[in-house]
Amino acid sequence: MNGLLDPVDLGPAMGWSSFGLLLLAAQVPMAAVLLSRLLDGPGRIPPLSPRPSATALAGTVSVVVPTLNEAERLSPCLSGLAQQGAELREVIIVDSRSTDGTAELVQQAQESDPRLRLTSDPPLPPGWIGRPWALHNGFLESSEESRWVLGIDADTQPQPPLVGSLVQAVEQQGYDMVSLSPQFILSGPGEFWLQPALLITLVYRFGPSGSRTEDANRVMANGQCFLTRRSLLADLGGYETARRSFCDDVTLARRAANSGAKVGFWDGSKLIKVRMYDGVAELWREWGRSLDLKDAASPQQTWGDVGFLAAVQGLPSLVCLLFGALWLAGIQTPVCAAVLGLNGGLLLSRIALLWAIAPSYDRDGASGHWAFWLSPLADPLAVIRIALSAARTPTQWRSRQYDGFDEVSP
Repeated sequence: MNGLLDPVDLGPAMGWSSFGLLLLAAQVPMAAVLLSRLLDGPGRIPPLSPRPSATALAGTVSVVVPTLNEAERLSPCLSGLAQQGAELREVIIVDSRSTDGTAELVQQAQESDPRLRLTSDPPLPPGWIGRPWALHNGFLESSEESRWVLGIDADTQPQPPLVGSLVQAVEQQGYDMVSLSPQFILSGPGEFWLQPALLITLVYRFGPSGSRTEDANRVMANGQCFLTRRSLLADLGGYETARRSFCDDVTLARRAANSGAKVGFWDGSKLIKVRMYDGVAELWREWGRSLDLKDAASPQQTWGDVGFLAAVQGLPSLVCLLFGALWLAGIQTPVCAAVLGLNGGLLLSRIALLWAIAPSYDRDGASGHWAFWLSPLADPLAVIRIALSAARTPTQWRSRQYDGFDEVSP
C-alpha cells in the first residue's frame, strides 16, 4: 500500500487512531515524569563502598534483629554481624516466641560473640503489626550509649565492613536516617524473571537508590538495613508511628522526613546481601503484597502510582505488540507511528535499565540467571500485582493473623 489507505480502510484506521490518541494523552505526561526521575541517576549518591573500621566511632551502633521462626535463614546474618568492627556495640535479637529452634541457634552464637543478646518481645498488643513491635522493643532495650540504632532483617547477609562503612558515611554526610538497598540472591529462572520486574516498580516510582528528593512523601526506604540516629528515633516515639503499617520502613522514613530529618536511601549492594523468598510463588505472594506501600501513602498517591506504572511499565510491551501488528496489517497512520515510537522508547529504556540494576543481583553460580534478561516480559504481571495489593488489606503476615486493619492511616 506504500503507507496509503483505501477508503474502505478509513473506518478502522480512524478508530485505532482515536484509541492511539487516548493512549498518547495518558502516556506522554507519565513518560515525562519517568524521564525526570531516571535523569536523577547520574547525580545520585554512588554505591556505598567498604571502609576500614574507625576507632573514633567505637561502640556507637546497636543492631536490632527481629525474628519469628528464622532458624533456616538466620545463621548467615549472625555470622556476618559477628565479623563487624568496633563500631558495633551490641546485637539485640528480638524473638517473637519462635517454635523452630531460632532461640537455640542464637544462644549457640552467643557463646562466641558476647555482643549478641537474645530477648523476647511482650505479647503483641492490639493495633500493632509484629515486625514494628519487635523493632520497637529492641530499640527500648538498646543501650543509651549508642548514637545509632540499625535494624537488620534475619534473612540478610551483612558483609564484614557493613556497620562501620555505613555509620562513617552517614556521620560524614550529616544524615539522620539511611537505609540500604541490598544485593539480591535469587535461584531459578522464575525468580530471575519476576523479581527484577517487581523491583523496577520501585525504581520507576522513586528513582534509583541514592537519588535525592525534596518531597517527604516520595521518600523510599528499606527495612532490611535501616540505620536511625537514636535521638531521632526517641523523638518519633520509636516505632509507634509505624505500628499499624505493613511497610513500617517507608512509613517511619516519611514521618522522619516530614519532621525535618535528613533521610536517605542508598545503594548498599557491595555491603549486604539478602535471600528474601524461596521460589517464585512465595516471591509473588509475600513481596508483591507490600510493594504498593499504601500504608505510607494516601489512596490518591497509591492509585496514582498504579496508573503511572500501568502507563510506563505495564503497557509498553503490549502496546508495541498490538500496534506493531496493526502497522503490518496496513494501518500506518501518524498516530500509530507516534504510539509505536513512544512505547518502543519506553521498552528500550526498560531494557537498558537491566544493565543499571545488574549489580544488584548475585548471579555467580546462580541457576536460571539468564531469565534476568527476559524480565521486561514480566512487567505487565508486576503492575497487576501492585494493583491487586493496593486493592486489598493483608490479614496474615508471617503466620500471624491480623484483624481490624481495614483503615490504615499513612
